[in-house]
Amino acid sequence: MMTAVVRVDRTHPEPAAILRAAACLRRGGLVAFPTETVYGLGAHALDPTAVRRLFDAKGRPSTDPLIVHVAGLDEAAALTTGMPAVAALLARQFWPGPLTLVMRRAAVVPAEVTAGLDTVAIRVPAHPVAQALLAAARLPVAAPSANLFSRPSPTRAEHVLDDLRGRIDLVLDAGPTPVGVESTVLDLTVDPPVVLRFGAIDLESLRRVVPRVQATPPAAAGGAMPSPGLLPQHYSPRTPLTLCRGDAASFAEVVSRTMAEGRRVGVLATSEDAAALGHTPTAVADLGSGHDARGVAARLYAALRELDAAQLDVILVRDFPRDDGLWRALRDRLRRAAARTM
Repeated sequence: MMTAVVRVDRTHPEPAAILRAAACLRRGGLVAFPTETVYGLGAHALDPTAVRRLFDAKGRPSTDPLIVHVAGLDEAAALTTGMPAVAALLARQFWPGPLTLVMRRAAVVPAEVTAGLDTVAIRVPAHPVAQALLAAARLPVAAPSANLFSRPSPTRAEHVLDDLRGRIDLVLDAGPTPVGVESTVLDLTVDPPVVLRFGAIDLESLRRVVPRVQATPPAAAGGAMPSPGLLPQHYSPRTPLTLCRGDAASFAEVVSRTMAEGRRVGVLATSEDAAALGHTPTAVADLGSGHDARGVAARLYAALRELDAAQLDVILVRDFPRDDGLWRALRDRLRRAAARTM
């Protein structure tokens, strides 16, 4: 398969490009497109054959459900059986935006989308290209991240092509995505609601709208997952990544010791930790200030992919010391990306 790449303006996408992508979706094709979080791989959510093609292209297990992207609250309601009142409350605050709501699915949603569960995960993306595509296609779009399964999510079109060139029909290239980590997933089928996956909307923001939101994501188990992003090993580079606990000084010691073993070492670090290194590793990917969670999030996956391409023996990263706000989601991604922790 030849994968077409179409560049579009991120704020005012060209109508001809959007119509081409929408037509591809309607005939069962696979289209990668930017959302505000990461690039998604879209398929017609109500077409089981297209959804199965999506799973095959990514190498994604059928037990991992998909998020369905829609144009607005009315389109979301059509995919559920009795949307709860709290959903409308959250939608008014956070949609369009990086919040995914899990609700009881309507019969129209194929089991392929939901891993056979009686729930469906839905969100309204905020990126202008995604919004234009949904408006033109006039259908719900199932869209996990546009990468090979378990790899770091793509935040640029070239990341999509690195993984999926020749496997999908079309990529809409609108440059880097602004947020850089996936949506928060909130389960509304239980009371109080429970965060299934930490993401771009932090727990504190959710609790300002629904104070009783709980923060105990379930551990991955056998069978269908209640949400994407719950597997213990996920978002991983091919190069083994070690997550280091402790302060900046102890991290610098680990880096020096690993270099002394003659290994090609890559370091993923905030600017402050990078400045504290006593010796220069083979490669350093600077995430920016450790006081700027949004900046770190926007850079994280691209930095992982840069190091993964540098022919290293190991990637070392220090765990972020904070566990509030967006840092909670960033720590979750590092933990799942790591081959080991020390």
